Amino acid sequence: MKVLIKGAGDLASGIACRLHQCGFTIVMTDLTVPTAVRRTVAFSRAIYEQTAEIEGTTAELCRDMAKVEAALHRGNIAVVVDPEAEIRREWKPDVVVDAIIAKQNLGTSIHDAPIVIAVGPGFTAGEDCHCVIETKRGHYLGRCIYQGSAIPNSGIPGNIGGYTKERILRAPCAGRFAPVVQIGDMVEPGDICGTVDGIPMRSQIPGVVRGLLQSGVPVTEGMKLGDVDPRCAPEHCHTVSDKARAIGGGVLEAILHLDKMIK
Repeated sequence: MKVLIKGAGDLASGIACRLHQCGFTIVMTDLTVPTAVRRTVAFSRAIYEQTAEIEGTTAELCRDMAKVEAALHRGNIAVVVDPEAEIRREWKPDVVVDAIIAKQNLGTSIHDAPIVIAVGPGFTAGEDCHCVIETKRGHYLGRCIYQGSAIPNSGIPGNIGGYTKERILRAPCAGRFAPVVQIGDMVEPGDICGTVDGIPMRSQIPGVVRGLLQSGVPVTEGMKLGDVDPRCAPEHCHTVSDKARAIGGGVLEAILHLDKMIK
């Protein structure tokens, strides 16, 4: 089956890894300048590095349909710069997965493919898509919802190691971002992790830098630029997260269930 995944951030990439391992053919779309902070486990990194590898799965940046087909023939994932996912009109996927994680529907329709799955809040199964996958950490993470919506966005990041919003590194002002540390580095409260037009962005907690935006990206004040993981396990920075793996399992379940219903 051909699966088009809108978005190529860390959650979308966790979905892609799980589906690719199960034999699905995958194309992913993202922005010209990706803003995934967990970029070591985001296939969107291929947009500025040409290729990206996560847990043995490789994605290639493809600039036209011929390159998409060549990448897929090699058994890789194709990543295209296509914010509106217009490639679906030519490629005609069997499944569209909206994994942009925008907390709102930015244009996905239940008519985009025979099977349309949306990840997280902002969608209603039966109206915008055929299934919604729960993304909130806790008892229902990864659940397939065939009628209704996911739990609304609370605006508070999930609790990891006793920290929620304190984990997030946010832009102190608008401007261009310059990292000072690297993903995988250990930091303490008050340490400078990056700057925006020379203004420092400091960690609020001790831990490992799990995500950090790439250098030179234009940002807005308060924008999420990174996160610090208090569990202090640098190896986690380079593998699919528990959350992404659970959501990927939900997407896989939904595809198989809905395909069976169609047939």
